[in-house]
Amino acid sequence: MALNQHLQALIEKECSKAHTHALILRVQSGDGRVDYKCSAGDATPDTRFPIASIAKMFTATLIMQLAAEGQIELGQMVQNILPDVDLSGLHVVNDMDYGARLTIRHLLHQTSGLADYYESDLASNLKAGRNHPYGLKDVLQMTRALPPQAVPDRGRSYYSDTNFQLLGAVIERVTGQSFDVVLKARICAPLGLTQTGVLDGTDVGLPVYHEDRMLNIPRVLTSMGPDGGIISTLDEMMVFLRAFMQNQLFQPQTATQMRQWNKLFFPMQYGYGLMRIKLPLWMTLFRATPELVGHSGASGSFAYYAPEPDIYLIGTFNQTDAPRRPIGFMFEVLRMVAKHGRAG
Repeated sequence: MALNQHLQALIEKECSKAHTHALILRVQSGDGRVDYKCSAGDATPDTRFPIASIAKMFTATLIMQLAAEGQIELGQMVQNILPDVDLSGLHVVNDMDYGARLTIRHLLHQTSGLADYYESDLASNLKAGRNHPYGLKDVLQMTRALPPQAVPDRGRSYYSDTNFQLLGAVIERVTGQSFDVVLKARICAPLGLTQTGVLDGTDVGLPVYHEDRMLNIPRVLTSMGPDGGIISTLDEMMVFLRAFMQNQLFQPQTATQMRQWNKLFFPMQYGYGLMRIKLPLWMTLFRATPELVGHSGASGSFAYYAPEPDIYLIGTFNQTDAPRRPIGFMFEVLRMVAKHGRAG
């Protein structure tokens, strides 16, 4: 059986599991010898889909471009860039208010320790299909209502969508343009991406589900912007992922800087808007597994590069009830590609 038949059988098996309504996948090797795009369930391989937190890779790219141009500095305090945004009381630990001391690097590296506004009522409202728009002021209000995760610079990263909402505001303030306009001018246009951008309107492409509930949440997704509101296609995400990993969007030294890995939550590490997955040997019966670098999303979206086999993987389950499900699935895809290569 050919590799494409094996992969199609794999995603159909995966899609037959409970609460799985659609699955799309793109697999491509660096040399182009492996190049497969497929779908199962209620989807086609060319369907636009919400990329969720993979959007953070786009936001991080824009921040690093602005830093390379000298328009911002990563050590710069966010409050100085956003003087009219009240950050007081946003991040109080042991009676110490760190809000005004937060830097761009804190946000980008997820080392601010800020609470994650998504973990407020927003998460439950989203899963219930409540379609309410919100802005930065609302994000900060939701964040203040939650306990902080840690003081800044504790030596590890603490995942918070609030960080990237603030980075989006920084991008807009420095450039004088909306996040979507900057995204399209600096990333989409140079790469020829015409189907990628912040959701505008009500067509979310591939529907997002929570278990068996279809979520009609275009206003929520539009509000997420820099932390999770971008939609794209498998083909365009492949162009972006390859450009990102091949340093076409920034200098090699920038790529090295973005890969300063901190512990996040098992089995992930975090860099600058970038995740790393490397399973320990005790989890894999002492068989080495490839390193994966990229980003995942709460909707089961994934965009990763495995450097050792030189394989790119992109796709989504568009299902919010098991956001870590893609991890095992990606390793299964890589095992299948490797097995086929050995057989060939």
